Amino acid sequence: MALKKLMMADPSRWPVLDIVRSLDLADCWVGAGFVRDAVWDNLHGRVPNELTADIDVIWFGSDDSNAAKDRALEAELHKIRPDLNWSVKNQARMNERNGDADYRSATDAMRFWPETATAVAIRRSGQDQCEIAAPFGLDDLFELRLTAAGRFANEKRSIFLERLEQKQWLQRYPKLRIIDRLSR
Repeated sequence: MALKKLMMADPSRWPVLDIVRSLDLADCWVGAGFVRDAVWDNLHGRVPNELTADIDVIWFGSDDSNAAKDRALEAELHKIRPDLNWSVKNQARMNERNGDADYRSATDAMRFWPETATAVAIRRSGQDQCEIAAPFGLDDLFELRLTAAGRFANEKRSIFLERLEQKQWLQRYPKLRIIDRLSR
């Protein structure tokens, strides 16, 4: 699969996945811009960008959903790689912040993320193996389509539009197309 090959060949991202795996967390993944930007850079003929943005580590542990646990995990990761901007979030509690029903897993939580192309995560499962979580599939990601997901197409649309402007995706990735699924 193209995404697996791309991640395995990335000298910056592949070792990060190994570091995250060492935490031995339940249902743990690295996603969002970590994956999305690598793919979009590749599709624009660029070397994947440096890991300057947040490295979004998501996991799901309903028995330990205290935010202090996430901060402790970030500190642990920071000891290993202090040069990276770690962001750890237990998805078992994020539904409250987002005003959603309870999430059942990390992958289920990704169904409530703002864009379909961002709702992709990866994890190392062996020395040269990895798994992909993509509740909306990989088509939008690889076909350079930016599509608002779920409630971000309508009631939370302003957040989707703010992200589009704030992250300057259209300037950074000129081949990107916005797919408008605004309900009428």
